[in-house]
This record gives sequence, C-alpha cells and structure tokens, in this order.
Amino acid sequence: MTAAAPSATDVLIVGAGIAGASLAAALAPWRRVMLVEAEDTPGYHATGRSAAFWHESYGGAGVQPLTSASFEALDQPHADFAERGFLTPRSALTLGRAADAAAVDAFAAEFRFKGVAVERISGDAVAALVPGLRPQWCEAAYESACRDIDVARLHAAYLRAAKRAGAQLVTRASMRRARRVAAGWVIEVGGATIHADLLVNAAGAWADRVAAASGIAPVGIQPCRRTMVQLRLGVPTPAALPLVIDIGGDFYFKGESEGRIWLTPHDETPVDPHDVVPEDIDVATAIDRLQSVVDWPVAAVERKWAGLRSFAPDRLPVFGSDPHEARFIWCAGQGGFGIQTAPAIAGLLAAQLGAPEPRGAIGRIDPSPFAVSRFA
Repeated sequence: MTAAAPSATDVLIVGAGIAGASLAAALAPWRRVMLVEAEDTPGYHATGRSAAFWHESYGGAGVQPLTSASFEALDQPHADFAERGFLTPRSALTLGRAADAAAVDAFAAEFRFKGVAVERISGDAVAALVPGLRPQWCEAAYESACRDIDVARLHAAYLRAAKRAGAQLVTRASMRRARRVAAGWVIEVGGATIHADLLVNAAGAWADRVAAASGIAPVGIQPCRRTMVQLRLGVPTPAALPLVIDIGGDFYFKGESEGRIWLTPHDETPVDPHDVVPEDIDVATAIDRLQSVVDWPVAAVERKWAGLRSFAPDRLPVFGSDPHEARFIWCAGQGGFGIQTAPAIAGLLAAQLGAPEPRGAIGRIDPSPFAVSRFA
C-alpha cells in the first residue's frame, strides 16, 4: 500500500474510480472516510478510459433523471470545488435509416415526454450536420444540449475535494476479505486490518467479487469490454462533429480534432474483471460499421483501447444498503453512464449515509428504482 491505513474509520469505500471518488467527496465533510484502490492509480479500468459525454438520453429513460439532475453540478460547480465547469458543447444525433423512422419517432417522443430537448429531423437537415453521410442514413433525433465531459479533471476534483475534507486514499490496496462484527466490519485490505462502521462497494467490475468476499450475495453485476478507436481520416471532418449514435446501438462516433474521430462498435462483450485490451476483430468491426454510415476514407488507426463497463441485470445503477445487511452499501452497475450521473448518485447515496439531503434537481429524484432490494 502507498500509505499507512488507519486502523478505524466510519466509512470504508472499496474502489476510487468516479463512483467511489464522488461519494467520498460528498460524504467526507460529515463522516470519516477512507478510499481503498487495488490499482496504482484510481480510475484505471473504466473512469480513465472513458470517452465520456453528458447526453441526457444515453443509458435509457430509467437513467435520464440522474443525468439531467447532474448537469448543473458538472456545468457550474461551486467555486471551492473547481474554478470552471467540466462541460464543453458537442450536440448529439441518434441516427437511423429510412426503415428506422418509427423507432426514431418513438425515441424522440419518449424523451420529449420526460422533458428532454429533442428535435426530430430528417433528410437534408441530418446530412447538413454530418458531412459525407450516406443518403440512406436520413432519420435522426437531435439533442443540442449534449456536452463533452473533462473526465480526468472531474475525477481529480472529486479526489481533491475528498482529501481536503479529511478522506484518506490508499492505493495498491486490494480488499481481501470483510467480516461482519457487532460494531460494523473488520476488513482485510492489503496487509492491514481496518475496522469500519459501513462498507461501501464501489468496485466497478469487481463489485460482485467484493460482495462475495464480504459474505454478501452478489446481485449480478456483469463487466463488459468496450472498445474505442481513434482514427485519422482522409477528409477534413470538423472537431465539433456531433456525437452520432446508432438508433440500433451498433456504433457511436464523435469528433476528436479536425480530421480525427473517436469511434466504438458499442460492444458489450461479457468478460471476467481484468485489465482488458482491444481485440482486432472489434476494431475492424467498428471501422466497417463507420464506412457503412459515412463516405470517409480512413488514413490510420492512431490509437485503440478498451475499458470495462459494468451493468446490473436491468441495466440501471445500483446504490444503497443491501437488503440483508444494512451496513453493506452498494454503489455499482453504472454501465457507460457513471460519469454523467456521478453528482446525482453521490449526492443521493451520501444523504443515506449521513450527509445532508441534496438540494435542487438531485434532491427531487426518487432513489427507490435504484435500490438493491429490487433484486431481492
């Protein structure tokens, strides 16, 4: 371990990615908090490999309230948290072929009903937003409010805020076992033994393994590999190209800089939790799908990487006390939307653990759809 761990704390959080770091920042002013991270660097497997954006419809209608409520905290954070916001304009297209018109209609109607600003466009209006778009891709839902998220700066701000409030971060510290005792938990972390009142499972892809090591029934958190590719193109596509997402879920891409894009085949290959790497077949699939959508020659594959996205069986995040052990707290299953929902999830969960109730839009969210008891 990189630092000596205290022998006791109020709340021990396993995992220092965006889920654990945001919760620590929200909770540390009110409780003694310790973050333990198995890797050398927090956020190594998912947070640090994200192509994150704030996109209200991404993740589905069940996730949307968390995303929408998180906007203000990401766009206009308190001055003592960050000197400026974490969002930059992007816009987004949910794109389909002529045969997908009904599906795009339904998508736009569902999110408009929920208060999301979605414009239904087709034909030339779609083509004007994506130069080189093949004519069969002529139906879309347009969201002008989509933003890119500066993930590294946001994650660092959460870690810094947690530390400033007294939380301790210990890296290279795997949680080996936890045992329930009368006063809370006795937890083996690296070579240390730590007593904690509450044990929070924010271990991402390892969430079910942390539960099992604590004598808690897993809920079915499934890690999946997601592939990303940076392409240099043979045409001068704009850096401000919208985020373009297939209505069928087969790809998304967005501008990275002039003549470069980030592209994914939107793969969700179930894997055991480990340090994933991109597979050549997934890179080839991504490029093949792109070339069916746009008339852009590919000059080079400049980068390729993979990260872990972890989902609960119903694809909604899981946060709150375990129904069979109230002192074991879940904060897992954020899929590919954990960064855009981090302020809301952290605020709601911190309030359950001793922090004040969040104000504004976050405070108006009903957390019950995300409770672990739905799997009991």
